[in-house]
Amino acid sequence: MVPKHVVLTFKEKQDIIKMYGIKKLNQFPKILKSDPVIMALKAKPGDLVKIIRKSDINKESIYYRVVVEG
Repeated sequence: MVPKHVVLTFKEKQDIIKMYGIKKLNQFPKILKSDPVIMALKAKPGDLVKIIRKSDINKESIYYRVVVEG
């Protein structure tokens, strides 16, 4: 039941930041490093994670979260 999580590469991260006009990573919603999925992915603080959820309206919805300590 957990949606798909993908750690973005540096290039993908830069493209998303540019696309949304983000100035600082802390402008993204956060996800804790201690989250079980994040731990399984071995993501580090500062990594940007793409979350793909199934949607009733669209085929899927995409969300982004930045990994933070905790």
